Amino acid sequence: MRGTPVDTLRLLRGDESRERESGRCEVGATGQPDVDLLDAYSKAVITVVEAAGPAVVSISAGRNGPDSVPDPVGAGSGVLVAPDGYILTNNHVVETADHLRVTLTDGTSLGAVIVGADPPNDLAVIRAEGGGLPYAALGDSGVLRAGQLVIAMGNPFGFQSTVSTGVVSALGRGLRTREGRLIENIIQHTAPLNPGNSGGPLVDSRGRVVGINTAIIAIAQGIGFSIPANTARYVISQLLTHGRVRRGYLGVSARQRPLDRRLVRYHALSYDTAVEVVSLDPEAPAAAGGIRAGDIILTMNGQGVRSVDDIHRLLAEEEFGVAVRLGILRGKDLLEIPVIHAEAAA
Repeated sequence: MRGTPVDTLRLLRGDESRERESGRCEVGATGQPDVDLLDAYSKAVITVVEAAGPAVVSISAGRNGPDSVPDPVGAGSGVLVAPDGYILTNNHVVETADHLRVTLTDGTSLGAVIVGADPPNDLAVIRAEGGGLPYAALGDSGVLRAGQLVIAMGNPFGFQSTVSTGVVSALGRGLRTREGRLIENIIQHTAPLNPGNSGGPLVDSRGRVVGINTAIIAIAQGIGFSIPANTARYVISQLLTHGRVRRGYLGVSARQRPLDRRLVRYHALSYDTAVEVVSLDPEAPAAAGGIRAGDIILTMNGQGVRSVDDIHRLLAEEEFGVAVRLGILRGKDLLEIPVIHAEAAA
């Protein structure tokens, strides 16, 4: 029996305990190399591939052509995040499709439909026609650090179950899409990506999905980008609950940044990262409330703000048209500024 969106939301939030690691599938030992002779790096990668690999799918997208014969319009990757067929992928992989088909690593081919999409984050949720499927757990991308091992999985150029490794290069990047939209709080990493990797998972050394691969810089070497898993978790919740992503709008472009340790000690702060306002829309609520470029947002309604994801999450919990109290660090001074936020246009 297929699960309901509520069941899936509980799973993604971690409300239900699982006796096994998410996404882990048992494999036979026949033909497997003696892992005891491999170095720790190889062991880590092998463990991740065995755990998360079965949850990675290839996606074929088609549109209705003449005589109702579907024309292929693209292909990409995705990752199952619930056993009842919910799959995370990139919006640009499926946005023009009338027909979708997903293929699992064991060769099983299933029809799929689009559940919802969030173009500003280039994310989409689709659902395969099946149940009891292998799936991978969404990790906490907020604890990633530069230099951390990551593994990209997907189907570049149609080669299924391709694995590449690298490290996190930087966090909190901004990336402008081909349509001109700015995706904020992107993970930059060195795991090689190629066409067809789009929508596939970026996985940590424990087999948890920490990002969804979205883009590369074609003329560069070793520069790939992924949307954080914390962003993806929020998007899934919104799409399954409301059918769209409802966003509060402050009108700021912001980025995560570390706090000066002297200021942390001076103000007795309990965390060492916050969100810096890079620029403002002069007609938007933040500017009207007195927020300035260079301000560092520490709290919202008394709750700590450590990343851009925290701002999105906290705004989603507030009623539109109601003032939110922003705790600001301006220079060395702590300020509290009320800002009336509005719902962003769909």
